[in-house]
Amino acid sequence: MDLPLIGRPPAGPPPARRQVLARRVRLLVAATITYNVIEAVVAITAGTLASSTALIGFGLDSVIEVSSAAAVAWQFAGRDPESREKVALRIIAFSFFALAAYVTVESVRALVGGAEAEHSSIGLVLAALSLAIMPVLSYAQRRAGRELGSRSAVADSKQTLLCTYLSGVLLVGLGVNSLFGWSWADPIAALVIAAVAVKEGREAWRGDACCAVPLNAPRTDAAAGEPGAGGVDACGCRPGCSCCAADAT
Repeated sequence: MDLPLIGRPPAGPPPARRQVLARRVRLLVAATITYNVIEAVVAITAGTLASSTALIGFGLDSVIEVSSAAAVAWQFAGRDPESREKVALRIIAFSFFALAAYVTVESVRALVGGAEAEHSSIGLVLAALSLAIMPVLSYAQRRAGRELGSRSAVADSKQTLLCTYLSGVLLVGLGVNSLFGWSWADPIAALVIAAVAVKEGREAWRGDACCAVPLNAPRTDAAAGEPGAGGVDACGCRPGCSCCAADAT
């Protein structure tokens, strides 16, 4: 006797849950914009006073992160956010590329011209503060974006996570320069910032956000932990994605 077929669950959260997630994304984006505006003003001012390319680059990354978050805010302000997603991703990608271009040029000029960055206590404190705050905002937005199935929200959370990495790089660069007087450490740290920005820009341009899969999307072979044809694995990732390990941390 043939058993009755069991229908697949809907690919995505129900409308009421989507509204909650969309509102959460908007709040997280607003918090990110507010913090980054303050961060940009402080970093660029301190970087200019200390002639620090890395610190100025960090401040410009904050400006670009504001434009990225603003793009996501614009997307979710419409009645149909999915229809605006591609444009939002393009804006995020261009933001990354603009940052990489500026920081690369200024870093090379500093290395060739022998410009020496001075000690910046404000820069050190700002980098340490961002190192503590940014991971929290990034994690919260990534979780909401994944459940909502929004590539742009996930891409913007990666932009926020990039700020965490850059905070670490900046902290090391400024610290080494302050402790040992190695002025070349500042532009080298800035070049690391530029390289990471290019990588993230390429992923945003491709719409590469494999983790942006609704957590209750249809799964196949979940018991084995392996994705089936066209399906996702037990934790909601598409085949070839390694984002589940990242979310576990």
